[in-house]
Amino acid sequence: MPIPPFKKKPPGPKGLSLALQGGGAHGAFEWGVLDRLLEEDDLEIRAVTAASAGAMNAVCLAQGLIDEGRAGARARLESFWRNVNRAGGRNVFGDTGIWTNAFGGGVDWLKNTPGWRMAETLALSLSPYEFNPFNLNPLHDVLEGEITFSRIRDASPIKLYISATQIRTSKSKVFRETELTSRHIMASACLPQLFQAVEIDGEPYWDGGYLANPPLWPLFYDDTPDDILIVTLNPFVREETPKSPGEIMDRLNEITFNASLVSELRAIGFVQKLLDEGLLKDNARGRYRRMLVHAITADKPLADLSMSTKFNTEWSFLTDLKDRGRAAAQVWLDDCGDCVGVKSSVDLKVGFP
Repeated sequence: MPIPPFKKKPPGPKGLSLALQGGGAHGAFEWGVLDRLLEEDDLEIRAVTAASAGAMNAVCLAQGLIDEGRAGARARLESFWRNVNRAGGRNVFGDTGIWTNAFGGGVDWLKNTPGWRMAETLALSLSPYEFNPFNLNPLHDVLEGEITFSRIRDASPIKLYISATQIRTSKSKVFRETELTSRHIMASACLPQLFQAVEIDGEPYWDGGYLANPPLWPLFYDDTPDDILIVTLNPFVREETPKSPGEIMDRLNEITFNASLVSELRAIGFVQKLLDEGLLKDNARGRYRRMLVHAITADKPLADLSMSTKFNTEWSFLTDLKDRGRAAAQVWLDDCGDCVGVKSSVDLKVGFP
């Protein structure tokens, strides 16, 4: 009997690690990115590192994959953001503008008036222990309703790395999927001007974005894909110089929440340079790895949005962000999808476009 010709086994899906920034309601942009990526059968998300709103998207992704695979993940993400919308309007992400609606809904011209600035100063002069003494947080209830954390701990099909900031030690803490509860996610999203510190095992935590937004280093030392797709929510580039008090504060916040990511990318670039020059040994599972970096940035898709819109949970706005995320993911797939597993699509010597 003749031997049939050898048929090469088709390769499986290409593994991908995601790095999701935090950014309040702008996390719906990441929802759109995930929604589009989950349609790609030749890509497989195997790890997610995240902070704040990115952490919420991460656990929704894991929960959905446990329930019904990719379709379940897409459904769970939509359900989560729908319930964010239903949970209490603009205050879900802790808008200090509990004054916002009272003073005209945040109309742009109003923000630069003396009355608005006085109200804003008053809001910032109160701590969350004063204006929210009972520590009410509707996001906690949304998470508890959407996520069965015991299933995440026991059966997550993806590795999760969720960052929070230790207040006492000024250190970043990364929680793994095997220990996650709703409190860990709330700690990762705890802006200190808006929420009381979240205590876990006696340790108080604030938003993970201050020191790791998101943390990349856990991916270097664990058995994760070499390809990292970073999804940012804070623009790196703004063409106009901010001049009003609100614009200056907005831009300062964007720079602050991008600082840790910029530092980690510089470190990756330095290690890559040493590897290229033969000064380090490239050991895929050792101390140094050649990481392939990709990015979907907020620079163009979210450039028209101000900091205040991170508190806007109107459904039309959230779905608009989702559409922007899907469109940005499509552009990345068209331009850089073939780079996965082959080379970086971001030149770390130049930075993000």
